[in-house]
Amino acid sequence: MAMNYPVRQRSFKPPKDLAEYPVGIAFPAGHLVETNASWRSHRPVLDAGKCTNCRICWLLCPDGVIHTSKPGGLEIDYDYCKGCGICAKECRQKAIRMENEAL
Repeated sequence: MAMNYPVRQRSFKPPKDLAEYPVGIAFPAGHLVETNASWRSHRPVLDAGKCTNCRICWLLCPDGVIHTSKPGGLEIDYDYCKGCGICAKECRQKAIRMENEAL
């Protein structure tokens, strides 16, 4: 007996131009209700000298804690960072490293 799967509508069309992409999270994570970094065991540290400002970390951060602090610079909001390490893993320039959280 064959399964009846619902018909999927394909309404998504990929952007054709960079201007069509959504803006994303470009502000500090203060919009979250409360800080949640108290259980973090590692934290990301950004090396501005190695950073090429590609914003891969900003795009992939699941908590939205990486934002532009000034023109050409990125900043990590440690009050809301959970220390997952996705930013460090995905950084092609190895400009982000995970360090043990000081106790």
